[in-house]
Amino acid sequence: MSKQRVGIVGVGLMGHGIALNLARKGWPLGYLDHPGNQPTDDLDALGATRHPDRTALATASEVVILCVTGTPQVEDVLLGDGGVLASLRPGTVVVDCSTAVPASTARVAAAVREAGGRFLDAPMTRTPKEAAEGRLNLLVGAEPDLFEAMHPLLSAFAENIFHAGAEAGAGHTLKLLHNYVSLGFVTLLAESAACAGRAGIAPEVLVEVLRKGGGHGAALDRLSPFLISGDSSPMQFSIANARKDLSYYVAMAEGLGAERAVAAGVLADLDRVAEAGHGADHLPRIAAHFAAKD
Repeated sequence: MSKQRVGIVGVGLMGHGIALNLARKGWPLGYLDHPGNQPTDDLDALGATRHPDRTALATASEVVILCVTGTPQVEDVLLGDGGVLASLRPGTVVVDCSTAVPASTARVAAAVREAGGRFLDAPMTRTPKEAAEGRLNLLVGAEPDLFEAMHPLLSAFAENIFHAGAEAGAGHTLKLLHNYVSLGFVTLLAESAACAGRAGIAPEVLVEVLRKGGGHGAALDRLSPFLISGDSSPMQFSIANARKDLSYYVAMAEGLGAERAVAAGVLADLDRVAEAGHGADHLPRIAAHFAAKD
């Protein structure tokens, strides 16, 4: 089977890894020229096409992948002036790898179908390191036949692919559940570390005790380098992005009538630190901001 022509919008920290793996593995690739992109010399050297606008990208693509910040950006890329849907080729598959509000995803999917395309949401977990290695986790909402048809392409940049459900938005729902747990754990551990510091407990001792007990897990592995040596690079995920994701989760839980008191507390912490001007910091640095609280 010939490989589809792929266009990607959003060649940032995560999207660059997706694009690089697709290009290396033989998918004809185009990408939207944008100031938020990571350097694209490596993509260009692999024969990728740089598109000046969304119209050019849409008309050249059989699959359009979105890897943008969140719901407002997804809606703008697809539905805004000069958006992708205005120039979508019949049968084009839109793959949304962003983190988005599931209710918006359902509306976007309907608009894609009305424009003659097909839609699946495939938000990611893991970090830019795994994105570059082609080892992302994808949480996919798609009809079973579309899920199967797109599996080879998704496998080019993902190690684990989970079928969250047949409805558009199922992947985004599962992503918000995942991120609430993942980001909530990091925030909880950071708050605990700040308290430990005030109590005179050395960070190395706290980390070792947690590692040997019930506090061990991916969140501690990503936070502990900052607690011990000030290195936040294992989790290149900003406080502002964490705040955005938790706000999406709280809105989703509210819409479902689900309990959300703990999530609201995590969001309040993220709100306070972001509003103090630290939103661009990597999330592990929130431990220092908690420690500095008067």
